[in-house]
Amino acid sequence: MSRILYVEDEPFLAKVVRETLELKDFTVTHISNGSEVIPSFQTNNFELCVLDIMLPGRNGFDIAKDIRAIDNQIPILILSAKDQTADVIKGFELGANDYMRKPFSIEELIVRIQYLLKSKPAPVSEKEELVEYSIGSMYRFYPKRFELAFDSSSKKLSHKETQILELLCQNKNEVTERKDILLKAWGDDSFYNSRNLDVYITKLRGYLAKDPNVAIVTLKGVGYQFRDG
Repeated sequence: MSRILYVEDEPFLAKVVRETLELKDFTVTHISNGSEVIPSFQTNNFELCVLDIMLPGRNGFDIAKDIRAIDNQIPILILSAKDQTADVIKGFELGANDYMRKPFSIEELIVRIQYLLKSKPAPVSEKEELVEYSIGSMYRFYPKRFELAFDSSSKKLSHKETQILELLCQNKNEVTERKDILLKAWGDDSFYNSRNLDVYITKLRGYLAKDPNVAIVTLKGVGYQFRDG
């Protein structure tokens, strides 16, 4: 049974979600106060985190940032009544893998949890870890290490960022259809996931902005062309 850390301060919602997940054979640890999350995370071997944003003690954004600093691979799903695009972007920038707005369908929540767990990267061999893509004249991308290197520095990427950038690298200077990216990274091409993809593409463009010869070009109604050189 997969072990889930569930952080939510609304008692009725928390009870419904926890009991539904347990009926689906998940082991759920529920915490209602944000200040108690990190101590619990550090002493338990969770496989996925579901975080509300508005919490007593500490907010979910700060918690997500700390969790990602401790574990770069554990899936983080943020739940929030906040519906501003800036909040969605902030969640992803802090390392969240998915973001659902309240109110939400519990059935959809379960599907998203199952997909995140299925998509969690498996341990890689030393040979796989050395897989490298050269991007422009400045960047080196190591997908198995979730790392984008530039000069003497490097940036850790989220799982979704890595999936999308690797797919673009595999189709360098060719057309990568939007639907193919959505199916690869999210498992479906819904409108909501399509909006999430826009956020990730914007972030990747920012990461690669130092090299003027590299561009992720939007082909309206089709997808993207990752131009290199």
